[in-house]
Amino acid sequence: MRKRHISPALRSAEPSDQAWLDMGRNVLVEVMSEEKAYPIESALLPDENEDCGWRAGNPGTQIIRLIFDEPQALRRIRLVFEDTEKTRTQEFVLRWSPGTGRSFREIVRQQWNFSPPDSVREIEDYSVDLSEVAVLELIIVPDQADREARGSLRSLRSA
Repeated sequence: MRKRHISPALRSAEPSDQAWLDMGRNVLVEVMSEEKAYPIESALLPDENEDCGWRAGNPGTQIIRLIFDEPQALRRIRLVFEDTEKTRTQEFVLRWSPGTGRSFREIVRQQWNFSPPDSVREIEDYSVDLSEVAVLELIIVPDQADREARGSLRSLRSA
């Protein structure tokens, strides 16, 4: 067996011509909770402090919902989660709705084991072919075993 360790400090290469959607305009963001020092803008806007991202203000399952003013065609969705402090198993569900958010279609459901100091960053980069996206929703279950755990998100980008 061959094995190689991946440094959590490495970032995946992004195409230089990538045009991320501007989440600062034409998007209404709904979030269940947020810590004052870690608002959702920190995870969605490139001009904000990307080094801190978003953190939930309350424990348990969290929902982040992006409601687009005009339906969007999405080709790429990139999520970055990070936890350098706590060993935990997180699950997230990424889904979308072509309408008012009453019926959703699942894009991905995934679990990740954070285990500092070696496994602290999860980077998910999905190529998708979605048209008429009215709502993009991220559901985070921060820890399968600890209901008091708080969710966090380093960044969410879509193009």
